[in-house]
Amino acid sequence: MTAASPVKSSPLHVVSPLVPSNMLSDVCGQQALLKLENIQPSGSFKIRGIGHYIQKSTERGCDQVVSSSGGNAGMAAAYASKVMEIPATIVIPKSTPSFMISKLKQEKAEVLVHGEVWDMAHKKAITLAENKKCCLVHPFDHPDIWEGHSTIVDEILEQSTESPAAVVVSVGGGGLLCGILSGLHRHGATDIPVVAMETEGAHCLRAALDTGKPVSIGEITSIAKTLGALCVTQGVFDLKQDIQLSSHVVSDKQAVEACTKFADHHRMLVEPSCGAALAAGYSGLIRELKENNFIKKRGPIVFIVCGGNIVSMDSLIQWREQFKIY
Repeated sequence: MTAASPVKSSPLHVVSPLVPSNMLSDVCGQQALLKLENIQPSGSFKIRGIGHYIQKSTERGCDQVVSSSGGNAGMAAAYASKVMEIPATIVIPKSTPSFMISKLKQEKAEVLVHGEVWDMAHKKAITLAENKKCCLVHPFDHPDIWEGHSTIVDEILEQSTESPAAVVVSVGGGGLLCGILSGLHRHGATDIPVVAMETEGAHCLRAALDTGKPVSIGEITSIAKTLGALCVTQGVFDLKQDIQLSSHVVSDKQAVEACTKFADHHRMLVEPSCGAALAAGYSGLIRELKENNFIKKRGPIVFIVCGGNIVSMDSLIQWREQFKIY
């Protein structure tokens, strides 16, 4: 399956660094590279796809934005709207930390708290976006969003001196994963396997793959709230053709352990949703996948450090105490 090349316009994201990690290279048994999406102006990779989607929507006549989000997608929508000088309303669930409301307001967005989980917030956003000139920004489920996210693959293949042995990515609703899969198809790089990581209690991809179609997991029980979609997008099934995809679920504790080690080793804070991908290295999973011959090539293992706004020193300390990580 092939995907269209992204429209050439002035992007709202920045080209993020691809840097080596000595510690992850040691635990993986081959070179590990970090794609640092945590340095994006909105705090995560989300600005790639959502910025692209909003830009294309304004070309079609959109003059205001409504978004539903547990944090990172809302931040991307708010940032993009501020840069493009159009009003934005961000609907967030009650599970979102209060400091995120302040962050969103700093981006000049109107914030509405509604519902216990993201799916309830999104239903409210739909009702707010009935105006035909209003751009409803889904956090992950739209081809334009995947097209924007696919630029990560463009950069990885340009920045890496050799073809990656695998790409490791966290999965929530599947927007980033669809972007990675789309980019690999577009570059004819379907021989690069993808390792998809989730946390227990936010494992909608694993549930979908086990069932053979997208299904609801009923509720989000993981602390990785920004992975908190009840159902993965159908786009994953459409785009995973001809690409080796290995799905794995880690515990919240493993995700927090990965965040802690990453902070120690690289002096950067990321949230547990991002820690899920990093846990593939720190937990020994990548070595297992090499032993099982899922990862065959000797190129670098590329970890997408997707970033995240829902983290602070206090929250990391709290999670460490909660899971008795000392």
